[in-house]
Amino acid sequence: MIINLSDTNSLVGEWMSEIRDEVIQCDRMRFRRNLERLGEVAAYEISKTLMYVDKEVETPLGSAHVQVLKHQPVIGTILRAGLAMHQGLVNYFDKADHAFISAYRKHNRDGTFEIRLEYVSCPPLDGKVLILSDPMLATGASLVKTIEHLGEFGKPAHIHIVTAIACTIGIEYVQRNADANISIWAGDIDDELTAKGYIVPGLGDAGDLAFGEKVQQ
Repeated sequence: MIINLSDTNSLVGEWMSEIRDEVIQCDRMRFRRNLERLGEVAAYEISKTLMYVDKEVETPLGSAHVQVLKHQPVIGTILRAGLAMHQGLVNYFDKADHAFISAYRKHNRDGTFEIRLEYVSCPPLDGKVLILSDPMLATGASLVKTIEHLGEFGKPAHIHIVTAIACTIGIEYVQRNADANISIWAGDIDDELTAKGYIVPGLGDAGDLAFGEKVQQ
């Protein structure tokens, strides 16, 4: 299931316009907050797909029956770029367990790159719903490698990928290569990648825009 949150007119379009705007991007705090907002909207939409049970609670004037989550999801993020969206997801799923994965591109002299994954902290995943945030789904290679590695912690019942911008090429790569039940929630979807694997028109490097430039590895 692929959900483009910009297909329906909403405030997501307003936030996406600011996230893409190279002038407004200079305000790092606003850039991070807009990513956080996208995470919050995605969390709300994902919550509609989860399982609920009836619970009776006592109020000062009596009792009420309400619907609460049957199981809490696991909220995971790919460091460092996914942290702002992760916070948005956690703002809503505030009782969830957390997973952190350091997947990054190791650039070669010939212009190619490979995905390095050096650190994972994760709770048991068997039968759980995993919500994984990464603001840019470009080639899809880092997400596929992350999902493969997380398999060591159990098989999730479903994986929701939350991203600001996804590329159709990356979406198709994930669909072909990830052995899991997956839904992708994107703030918007673009169709083009550069030779170096950056989304066009995209927004640039989300990690650098949120947290500052890094030394290329």
